[in-house]
Amino acid sequence: DYSGPIGAPGTLLTKTALDPSIGLSSAGSAYRVLYATTDFNDRPAVSTAAIFLPKKAAPKNGYKVIAWAHGTTGLGDGCTPSALPRSDRDTAYLNHWLDQGYAVVGTDYVGLGTPGLMNYLSSKVQAHSIVDSVKAASHTGLPLSKTWAIVGQSQGASAALNGARWATAYSRGSGLDYRGVVSTGTPANIEHIVMQAGPGFPPVALPAGLNTYAAYIWAGFADARPDLKPMSILTREGRRIVAAAQTKCYAEMHSMVEGAKVRDWFSKPVSSIPGVQGALVNYMSTPYRGYDRPIFMGQGLVDTDVPAPSALSLYAQMVANGQPVEMHVYPTKDHSGTVLASMKDSTPFLARIMR
Repeated sequence: DYSGPIGAPGTLLTKTALDPSIGLSSAGSAYRVLYATTDFNDRPAVSTAAIFLPKKAAPKNGYKVIAWAHGTTGLGDGCTPSALPRSDRDTAYLNHWLDQGYAVVGTDYVGLGTPGLMNYLSSKVQAHSIVDSVKAASHTGLPLSKTWAIVGQSQGASAALNGARWATAYSRGSGLDYRGVVSTGTPANIEHIVMQAGPGFPPVALPAGLNTYAAYIWAGFADARPDLKPMSILTREGRRIVAAAQTKCYAEMHSMVEGAKVRDWFSKPVSSIPGVQGALVNYMSTPYRGYDRPIFMGQGLVDTDVPAPSALSLYAQMVANGQPVEMHVYPTKDHSGTVLASMKDSTPFLARIMR
């Protein structure tokens, strides 16, 4: 528990060696850092991140850096990625980037393992958490290059794109050189679906993954915007689910909402809250213009966690707005499968933009 002064965003507060039991097999060394950033209301906040260095010796200008934006693990402090072993998929993926010679800086996002609740899918919080983790890493004395890119999946894909949209602005004056982003399984335009929720929502049981995300979204949004009283339109069942979402990690939450119908969680439509549409857009939308560096999007067509129309709609908006984006589609891959399948395309992409 850190109680000292926080300082400007990107300030390094503490650095410790990461316990080897939660390390990565391709890492030569690993650290955990606590650093200064900002929360949803632009107040000083702290976040943690793990830093992994490759085994091969650092090049003259240091290892180029990948900021890793993790997917959904949960909102409770017990779900913090830097304090837990990584999933098999994430382990294989992050080891791949280490083997390519990149250092990996993986933020936990504000509120995950640090004071406050993580504002799940909050565009601003996640963007700040990512950029400030790289700023803090540059103050560790580790052999890191100023050249960096962002890679993210699922929740982390929207975090990565928000980080990408604001990377240049948020890192101005730090000497960092932001180059581009890789995002796979990107949730986008979800705020428009959340707007439709309520007792009149179709009486179908969504896949448990989508139910889990819905519970996390409402918990995060209610924490960010208590002035709108988002909890007041929930049924008793809805309040039970959202309370659980504040602490239960993904696997436990997933089994809790298996077969649930989102309509049963609401006593009134989301749209009945005055000003909620603008508030949801402000809270969680992923920008489709204003990017200044290349964007790689990867999407599996049999993804039921973040169905393809989500990312494909964002891609279409980006193309219409002349953004530097390329889309790679994996017809036989699901949400998780896309991560590793995309490496054959994202590896040369990153090598090119990080040159």
